[in-house]
Amino acid sequence: MNDLDKELEKAVLAVRDNVIAWRRHIHANPELSYQENETADFIETLLKSFGGMELSRPTPTSVVARLNGPVPGKTVALRADIDALAVTELNGLDFVSKKPGVMHACGHDSHAAMLLGAAKVLSGFKDRIHGEVRFIFQHAEEIPPGGAVELVKAGVMKGVDSIIGLHVFNQISAGTATFLAGPLTADGVNCTVTIQGKGGHSAMPELSVDPVAVGAQVVVSLQHIVARELSAFENVVVSATCFNTPGNAPNATPDHVTLSINARGATSDFRQKIPIAIERIVTGVCALYGAQCALEFDYLYPAVINDGAVTETIKSMTQRIYGKDAATVAKPTLAGEDFSAYLSEAPGCFIFMGTGNEALGCTFPNHHPRFNIDESALSRGVGILTHGAFELLGTNP
Repeated sequence: MNDLDKELEKAVLAVRDNVIAWRRHIHANPELSYQENETADFIETLLKSFGGMELSRPTPTSVVARLNGPVPGKTVALRADIDALAVTELNGLDFVSKKPGVMHACGHDSHAAMLLGAAKVLSGFKDRIHGEVRFIFQHAEEIPPGGAVELVKAGVMKGVDSIIGLHVFNQISAGTATFLAGPLTADGVNCTVTIQGKGGHSAMPELSVDPVAVGAQVVVSLQHIVARELSAFENVVVSATCFNTPGNAPNATPDHVTLSINARGATSDFRQKIPIAIERIVTGVCALYGAQCALEFDYLYPAVINDGAVTETIKSMTQRIYGKDAATVAKPTLAGEDFSAYLSEAPGCFIFMGTGNEALGCTFPNHHPRFNIDESALSRGVGILTHGAFELLGTNP
């Protein structure tokens, strides 16, 4: 490590307890997407106390802070999401959620706390920053199309040269950061299908058009997309997740059914290929059996595709500061993440941050009612954001 690395790391360790306390406060006071009023106020108040930053509220429940150094240069953005989920927490923590039915089950409390830690540290190094570090505390990641889209439209990425984001995962050992250039998360689409048949008595099927039987054929036929229309090397999944019929009489054939279909994939042509295949199969099967259908598509987040150069820069920096084993190769996931909206504006890197610890019981996955993290990993996340900002600004030799 060079002298600046050592100074930064000392400052990162100095805010370790603060970051844990901030995370616990946010965890105990979760707010759903677009309702993050108290969370945003808490973040804004802390940022004001750090000093030296220009603050704004581009949406009512998001906060952006701009830290400008005395020397012009590049602009690096650091992002954290801050919303919670409609999940009832089952953890017996001292800082358990105070709001029934709402929980930080995805780790956004940790993301916000780590970014606050990075802001605290970097505000103390303002005179050594060449350019600008922009801190984006984003609302509503959990509800497509995502708060990131709103913030991009509001101009928060204007002038940004590169961007970093972190996401905690208990499937990775605490303190280990994982990196992957190229596609990391998946594109996705939901499709609601209504199959209109002709109801009647189940004893006289010849007088009906059975939408249950047609729907069952649709579900089976959809598997043909992945099994026979795509290369085995393409990461795509198509799932029928809901199958609903009106009424509950066992001897009555309903007149319609509704299906919910969720598809995800990391292919570059996902949106041009998969929805078209779904529509072709659904309409074809329905026509084959004399039923009518209507389809409604709801697109999720585009895939997060990490920039190769930025990813390698931050990975190499992490290994330089924390050792070779501190940065490993990430496994791609078919989950969605609206960080992709920022990557459409500037190259960047989204990092999976390990927070798992079996001895502490931190093994439950994101969105589980018993999700909790090994808080010792938070300091490592703060360090990656802090050192990473200087690295991407080009002011750390």
